Amino acid sequence: MTLDIVVASFFRHALPLGLAAGSLLLGLLLQRLICRRLHRISLAEGAGWSDVLVRSLRGVVVIWVALAGIAAAIRVAAVPAALFLPLERAVIVAAILSVTVFVARAASGLTEIYLTKAAGIPSTIFRNLAVIVVVIVGFLVVLDEIGIPIAPIITALGIGGLAFALALQDSLANLFAGLNILMSKNIRRGDYIRLASGEEGTVNDITWRSTTLRALENHLVIIPNKKLAESILANYNLPEKFQALLVEVKIGYGADLERAERALVEEARVVLRQTAGGVSDFEPFVRFNDLRDFNVGATVILRVASFVDQYRVRHEYIKRVRTRFRAEGIEDPFPVIVRR
Repeated sequence: MTLDIVVASFFRHALPLGLAAGSLLLGLLLQRLICRRLHRISLAEGAGWSDVLVRSLRGVVVIWVALAGIAAAIRVAAVPAALFLPLERAVIVAAILSVTVFVARAASGLTEIYLTKAAGIPSTIFRNLAVIVVVIVGFLVVLDEIGIPIAPIITALGIGGLAFALALQDSLANLFAGLNILMSKNIRRGDYIRLASGEEGTVNDITWRSTTLRALENHLVIIPNKKLAESILANYNLPEKFQALLVEVKIGYGADLERAERALVEEARVVLRQTAGGVSDFEPFVRFNDLRDFNVGATVILRVASFVDQYRVRHEYIKRVRTRFRAEGIEDPFPVIVRR
Protein backbone atom coordinates (compact mmCIF):
# COMPACT_ATOMS: atom_id res chain seq x y z
CA MET A 1 0.00 0.00 0.00
CA THR A 2 1.54 3.27 -1.07
CA LEU A 3 1.66 6.43 1.03
CA ASP A 4 -0.82 8.12 -1.26
CA ILE A 5 -3.35 5.37 -0.68
CA VAL A 6 -2.89 5.59 3.13
CA VAL A 7 -3.30 9.35 3.12
CA ALA A 8 -6.37 9.10 0.90
CA SER A 9 -7.87 6.44 3.17
CA PHE A 10 -7.18 8.65 6.22
CA PHE A 11 -8.87 11.65 4.72
CA ARG A 12 -11.77 9.51 3.55
CA HIS A 13 -12.50 7.79 6.87
CA ALA A 14 -10.51 8.89 9.90
CA LEU A 15 -10.56 12.65 9.38
CA PRO A 16 -14.36 12.99 9.04
CA LEU A 17 -14.89 10.86 12.15
CA GLY A 18 -12.28 12.89 13.99
CA LEU A 19 -13.94 16.15 12.97
CA ALA A 20 -17.33 14.94 14.19
CA ALA A 21 -15.99 13.60 17.50
CA GLY A 22 -13.75 16.61 18.03
CA SER A 23 -16.57 19.06 17.40
CA LEU A 24 -18.71 17.24 19.97
CA LEU A 25 -16.00 17.51 22.62
CA LEU A 26 -15.34 21.15 21.67
CA GLY A 27 -19.06 21.88 21.99
CA LEU A 28 -19.18 20.41 25.49
CA LEU A 29 -16.15 22.49 26.49
CA LEU A 30 -17.51 25.73 25.00
CA GLN A 31 -20.89 25.23 26.63
CA ARG A 32 -19.25 24.74 30.02
CA LEU A 33 -17.07 27.85 29.60
CA ILE A 34 -19.88 30.07 28.29
CA CYS A 35 -22.41 29.00 30.95
CA ARG A 36 -19.85 29.44 33.72
CA ARG A 37 -18.97 32.93 32.47
CA LEU A 38 -22.61 33.97 32.23
CA HIS A 39 -23.27 32.59 35.70
CA ARG A 40 -20.46 34.73 37.10
CA ILE A 41 -21.93 37.80 35.41
CA SER A 42 -25.29 37.01 36.97
CA LEU A 43 -23.78 36.69 40.45
CA ALA A 44 -21.69 39.84 40.10
CA GLU A 45 -24.21 42.15 38.45
CA GLY A 46 -27.53 40.50 39.24
CA ALA A 47 -28.33 40.42 35.53
CA GLY A 48 -31.40 38.32 34.98
CA TRP A 49 -30.77 38.06 31.25
CA SER A 50 -27.57 36.06 31.89
CA ASP A 51 -29.55 33.36 33.71
CA VAL A 52 -31.97 33.26 30.80
CA LEU A 53 -29.08 32.78 28.37
CA VAL A 54 -27.64 29.98 30.49
CA ARG A 55 -30.96 28.13 30.43
CA SER A 56 -31.45 28.84 26.73
CA LEU A 57 -27.97 27.72 25.68
CA ARG A 58 -27.99 24.50 27.69
CA GLY A 59 -27.49 21.72 25.16
CA VAL A 60 -27.80 24.04 22.17
CA VAL A 61 -24.15 25.11 22.03
CA VAL A 62 -23.10 21.47 21.81
CA ILE A 63 -25.51 20.92 18.93
CA TRP A 64 -24.28 23.98 17.04
CA VAL A 65 -20.59 23.08 17.29
CA ALA A 66 -21.31 19.42 16.53
CA LEU A 67 -23.31 20.39 13.44
CA ALA A 68 -20.43 22.60 12.27
CA GLY A 69 -18.09 19.64 12.67
CA ILE A 70 -20.50 17.33 10.83
CA ALA A 71 -20.82 19.85 7.99
CA ALA A 72 -17.02 20.00 7.71
CA ALA A 73 -16.82 16.20 7.85
CA ILE A 74 -19.32 15.87 5.01
CA ARG A 75 -17.22 18.14 2.83
CA VAL A 76 -13.98 16.32 3.67
CA ALA A 77 -15.36 12.81 3.30
CA ALA A 78 -15.89 11.26 -0.08
CA VAL A 79 -19.65 11.42 0.08
CA PRO A 80 -21.46 10.41 -3.13
CA ALA A 81 -23.06 13.34 -4.93
CA ALA A 82 -26.50 11.81 -4.48
CA LEU A 83 -26.11 11.95 -0.68
CA PHE A 84 -24.20 15.20 -0.32
CA LEU A 85 -27.14 17.61 -0.76
CA PRO A 86 -29.58 15.63 1.45
CA LEU A 87 -26.97 15.39 4.23
CA GLU A 88 -26.13 19.08 3.95
CA ARG A 89 -29.83 19.97 4.02
CA ALA A 90 -30.36 17.75 7.07
CA VAL A 91 -27.59 19.64 8.88
CA ILE A 92 -29.19 22.98 7.99
CA VAL A 93 -32.63 21.79 9.17
CA ALA A 94 -31.12 20.57 12.44
CA ALA A 95 -29.44 23.97 12.86
CA ILE A 96 -32.73 25.81 12.23
CA LEU A 97 -34.54 23.61 14.77
CA SER A 98 -31.84 24.18 17.39
CA VAL A 99 -31.96 27.95 16.79
CA THR A 100 -35.75 27.79 17.16
CA VAL A 101 -35.39 26.02 20.51
CA PHE A 102 -32.86 28.62 21.66
CA VAL A 103 -34.98 31.61 20.59
CA ALA A 104 -38.14 30.09 22.11
CA ARG A 105 -36.39 29.56 25.45
CA ALA A 106 -34.90 33.05 25.40
CA ALA A 107 -38.20 34.68 24.44
CA SER A 108 -39.99 32.88 27.27
CA GLY A 109 -37.34 33.78 29.86
CA LEU A 110 -36.96 37.42 28.81
CA THR A 111 -40.74 37.86 28.72
CA GLU A 112 -40.90 36.63 32.31
CA ILE A 113 -38.14 39.02 33.40
CA TYR A 114 -39.42 42.18 31.76
CA LEU A 115 -43.12 41.62 32.45
CA THR A 116 -43.29 39.86 35.81
CA LYS A 117 -40.27 41.42 37.49
CA ALA A 118 -40.05 44.84 35.82
CA ALA A 119 -43.67 45.65 35.02
CA GLY A 120 -45.35 43.50 37.64
CA ILE A 121 -47.52 41.73 35.05
CA PRO A 122 -48.02 37.94 35.27
CA SER A 123 -46.30 36.59 32.18
CA THR A 124 -47.88 33.15 31.64
CA ILE A 125 -50.01 34.21 28.68
CA PHE A 126 -47.29 36.27 27.01
CA ARG A 127 -44.66 33.57 27.50
CA ASN A 128 -46.89 30.99 25.83
CA LEU A 129 -47.67 33.36 22.95
CA ALA A 130 -43.98 34.15 22.44
CA VAL A 131 -43.08 30.45 22.31
CA ILE A 132 -45.94 29.68 19.89
CA VAL A 133 -44.92 32.49 17.51
CA VAL A 134 -41.26 31.42 17.50
CA VAL A 135 -42.14 27.76 16.91
CA ILE A 136 -44.46 28.63 14.01
CA VAL A 137 -41.80 30.82 12.37
CA GLY A 138 -39.18 28.10 12.82
CA PHE A 139 -41.52 25.48 11.35
CA LEU A 140 -42.17 27.65 8.28
CA VAL A 141 -38.44 28.26 7.77
CA VAL A 142 -37.80 24.49 7.91
CA LEU A 143 -40.52 23.86 5.32
CA ASP A 144 -39.03 26.51 3.05
CA GLU A 145 -35.58 24.97 3.42
CA ILE A 146 -36.71 21.49 2.40
CA GLY A 147 -38.44 22.89 -0.65
CA ILE A 148 -42.08 23.01 0.42
CA PRO A 149 -43.72 26.32 -0.65
CA ILE A 150 -44.93 28.16 2.45
CA ALA A 151 -47.14 30.76 0.72
CA PRO A 152 -50.07 28.31 0.33
CA ILE A 153 -49.52 27.20 3.94
CA ILE A 154 -49.70 30.78 5.19
CA THR A 155 -52.88 31.32 3.19
CA ALA A 156 -54.35 28.10 4.57
CA LEU A 157 -53.36 29.13 8.07
CA GLY A 158 -55.16 32.43 7.58
CA ILE A 159 -58.36 30.76 6.43
CA GLY A 160 -58.03 28.04 9.05
CA GLY A 161 -57.36 30.66 11.69
CA LEU A 162 -60.61 32.42 10.80
CA ALA A 163 -62.56 29.17 11.07
CA PHE A 164 -60.71 28.36 14.27
CA ALA A 165 -61.61 31.74 15.72
CA LEU A 166 -65.29 31.27 14.91
CA ALA A 167 -65.29 27.81 16.46
CA LEU A 168 -63.53 28.92 19.62
CA GLN A 169 -65.17 32.25 20.32
CA ASP A 170 -65.44 31.60 24.06
CA SER A 171 -61.82 30.54 24.37
CA LEU A 172 -60.63 33.59 22.42
CA ALA A 173 -62.90 35.81 24.52
CA ASN A 174 -61.18 34.43 27.63
CA LEU A 175 -57.78 34.98 26.01
CA PHE A 176 -58.37 38.64 25.16
CA ALA A 177 -60.08 39.22 28.51
CA GLY A 178 -56.97 37.80 30.18
CA LEU A 179 -54.74 40.11 28.15
CA ASN A 180 -56.93 43.07 29.11
CA ILE A 181 -56.76 42.11 32.79
CA LEU A 182 -52.97 41.85 32.68
CA MET A 183 -52.39 45.09 30.80
CA SER A 184 -54.80 47.16 32.91
CA LYS A 185 -53.05 46.02 36.13
CA ASN A 186 -56.32 46.32 38.04
CA ILE A 187 -55.85 42.70 39.10
CA ARG A 188 -52.37 41.38 39.82
CA ARG A 189 -50.93 38.18 41.16
CA GLY A 190 -51.01 38.33 44.96
CA ASP A 191 -54.00 40.71 45.16
CA TYR A 192 -56.95 39.79 47.34
CA ILE A 193 -60.19 40.28 45.42
CA ARG A 194 -63.89 39.65 46.00
CA LEU A 195 -66.43 39.34 43.17
CA ALA A 196 -69.99 40.60 43.41
CA SER A 197 -71.11 36.98 42.98
CA GLY A 198 -69.33 36.08 46.23
CA GLU A 199 -66.10 34.39 45.09
CA GLU A 200 -63.02 35.76 46.84
CA GLY A 201 -59.39 34.94 47.46
CA THR A 202 -55.79 35.79 46.62
CA VAL A 203 -54.96 35.85 42.90
CA ASN A 204 -52.74 32.81 42.41
CA ASP A 205 -52.28 32.93 38.62
CA ILE A 206 -53.72 34.45 35.45
CA THR A 207 -53.50 32.16 32.43
CA TRP A 208 -54.76 32.49 28.85
CA ARG A 209 -58.13 30.97 29.82
CA SER A 210 -58.82 31.57 33.50
CA THR A 211 -57.77 33.26 36.72
CA THR A 212 -57.11 31.14 39.79
CA LEU A 213 -57.86 32.39 43.29
CA ARG A 214 -56.65 30.79 46.51
CA ALA A 215 -59.44 31.11 49.05
CA LEU A 216 -58.84 31.61 52.77
CA GLU A 217 -59.98 28.02 53.31
CA ASN A 218 -56.98 27.00 51.13
CA HIS A 219 -58.88 25.74 48.11
CA LEU A 220 -58.67 27.08 44.55
CA VAL A 221 -61.41 29.03 42.80
CA ILE A 222 -61.05 29.01 39.00
CA ILE A 223 -62.82 31.86 37.18
CA PRO A 224 -62.97 32.25 33.37
CA ASN A 225 -61.28 35.49 32.36
CA LYS A 226 -64.35 36.66 30.44
CA LYS A 227 -66.52 36.41 33.56
CA LEU A 228 -63.85 38.11 35.66
CA ALA A 229 -63.51 41.00 33.20
CA GLU A 230 -67.28 41.55 33.18
CA SER A 231 -67.73 41.26 36.96
CA ILE A 232 -68.02 43.99 39.55
CA LEU A 233 -65.29 43.25 42.06
CA ALA A 234 -63.34 44.77 44.93
CA ASN A 235 -59.53 44.64 44.93
CA TYR A 236 -58.38 44.95 48.54
CA ASN A 237 -54.74 45.57 47.53
CA LEU A 238 -55.44 48.73 45.52
CA PRO A 239 -54.65 51.55 45.80
CA GLU A 240 -52.70 50.16 48.78
CA LYS A 241 -52.73 47.09 50.99
CA PHE A 242 -53.61 48.96 54.19
CA GLN A 243 -57.23 48.41 55.17
CA ALA A 244 -59.54 50.24 57.56
CA LEU A 245 -61.02 47.82 60.10
CA LEU A 246 -64.46 48.83 61.36
CA VAL A 247 -65.61 47.15 64.57
CA GLU A 248 -69.22 47.69 65.60
CA VAL A 249 -69.75 48.05 69.37
CA LYS A 250 -72.99 48.25 71.35
CA ILE A 251 -72.97 50.23 74.62
CA GLY A 252 -75.75 50.24 77.21
CA TYR A 253 -77.67 53.46 77.84
CA GLY A 254 -76.55 53.51 81.45
CA ALA A 255 -72.86 53.65 80.57
CA ASP A 256 -70.70 56.78 80.58
CA LEU A 257 -70.01 57.31 76.87
CA GLU A 258 -66.83 59.34 77.48
CA ARG A 259 -65.46 56.57 79.65
CA ALA A 260 -66.50 53.92 77.12
CA GLU A 261 -64.90 55.85 74.24
CA ARG A 262 -61.63 56.21 76.13
CA ALA A 263 -61.58 52.48 76.91
CA LEU A 264 -62.28 51.56 73.28
CA VAL A 265 -59.46 53.78 71.96
CA GLU A 266 -56.92 52.64 74.55
CA GLU A 267 -57.56 48.98 73.87
CA ALA A 268 -57.38 49.61 70.13
CA ARG A 269 -53.93 51.18 70.53
CA VAL A 270 -52.69 48.17 72.48
CA VAL A 271 -54.05 45.70 69.94
CA LEU A 272 -52.51 47.55 66.97
CA ARG A 273 -49.10 47.56 68.69
CA GLN A 274 -49.11 43.98 69.94
CA THR A 275 -50.97 42.03 67.25
CA ALA A 276 -49.35 40.90 64.02
CA GLY A 277 -51.00 42.68 61.10
CA GLY A 278 -51.96 45.79 63.05
CA VAL A 279 -50.62 49.19 61.93
CA SER A 280 -48.97 50.37 65.13
CA ASP A 281 -48.57 54.04 64.18
CA PHE A 282 -52.26 54.48 63.30
CA GLU A 283 -54.37 56.45 65.81
CA PRO A 284 -57.70 54.62 66.27
CA PHE A 285 -60.89 56.56 66.90
CA VAL A 286 -64.55 56.02 67.79
CA ARG A 287 -67.71 57.35 66.16
CA PHE A 288 -71.09 56.99 67.84
CA ASN A 289 -73.60 56.47 65.06
CA ASP A 290 -77.04 55.45 66.32
CA LEU A 291 -79.52 55.48 69.17
CA ARG A 292 -81.20 52.12 69.06
CA ASP A 293 -83.92 50.55 71.14
CA PHE A 294 -81.41 48.36 72.94
CA ASN A 295 -78.16 50.32 72.91
CA VAL A 296 -76.01 53.15 71.64
CA GLY A 297 -74.27 52.10 68.45
CA ALA A 298 -70.59 52.93 67.97
CA THR A 299 -67.97 52.14 65.35
CA VAL A 300 -64.28 51.77 66.24
CA ILE A 301 -61.91 52.45 63.33
CA LEU A 302 -58.56 50.64 63.31
CA ARG A 303 -56.08 49.92 60.51
CA VAL A 304 -54.55 46.62 59.43
CA ALA A 305 -51.68 45.83 57.06
CA SER A 306 -53.74 43.70 54.65
CA PHE A 307 -57.23 42.36 54.16
CA VAL A 308 -56.62 38.98 55.80
CA ASP A 309 -55.06 40.60 58.89
CA GLN A 310 -58.45 41.97 59.92
CA TYR A 311 -59.59 38.61 61.28
CA ARG A 312 -56.72 38.27 63.76
CA VAL A 313 -56.88 41.92 64.87
CA ARG A 314 -60.67 41.88 65.25
CA HIS A 315 -60.42 38.67 67.30
CA GLU A 316 -57.90 40.13 69.74
CA TYR A 317 -59.71 43.47 69.97
CA ILE A 318 -63.09 41.98 70.83
CA LYS A 319 -61.51 39.92 73.61
CA ARG A 320 -59.75 42.93 75.11
CA VAL A 321 -62.80 45.20 74.90
CA ARG A 322 -64.97 42.61 76.58
CA THR A 323 -62.46 42.21 79.43
CA ARG A 324 -62.02 46.00 79.78
CA PHE A 325 -65.77 46.67 79.88
CA ARG A 326 -66.23 44.08 82.62
CA ALA A 327 -63.29 45.47 84.64
CA GLU A 328 -64.64 49.04 84.48
CA GLY A 329 -68.26 48.11 85.00
CA ILE A 330 -69.45 49.42 81.64
CA GLU A 331 -72.83 47.77 81.41
CA ASP A 332 -74.05 45.55 78.61
CA PRO A 333 -76.97 46.70 76.46
CA PHE A 334 -80.50 45.82 77.52
CA PRO A 335 -83.87 46.64 75.92
CA VAL A 336 -84.81 50.35 76.08
CA ILE A 337 -87.55 51.98 74.05
CA VAL A 338 -86.34 55.26 72.56
CA ARG A 339 -89.07 57.79 71.64
CA ARG A 340 -88.27 59.54 68.39
